[in-house]
Amino acid sequence: MAKNKPKAYWKENIRYLFILLIIWFIVSFVAGIMLKDVLNEFKLFGFKLGFWFAQQGSMYVFVVLIFIYVRLMNKLDKKYGYDK
Repeated sequence: MAKNKPKAYWKENIRYLFILLIIWFIVSFVAGIMLKDVLNEFKLFGFKLGFWFAQQGSMYVFVVLIFIYVRLMNKLDKKYGYDK
């Protein structure tokens, strides 16, 4: 098990990264570019929603995803004993 520990750790880490990057891609590319016309039918704080996602929303989501990643990595470090 000791030999597989680093491999399992990185496999889980890469899985977390992949999921979080997919979320960021959906918010920044899909919502901000591809669905901009559909989302512009709605307003958020006086701005069209498609514009908001393209200009600010993707950045806010990215910052939130950083905090989520830190939390997930802290849990992962504890799980595999790398928190010491």
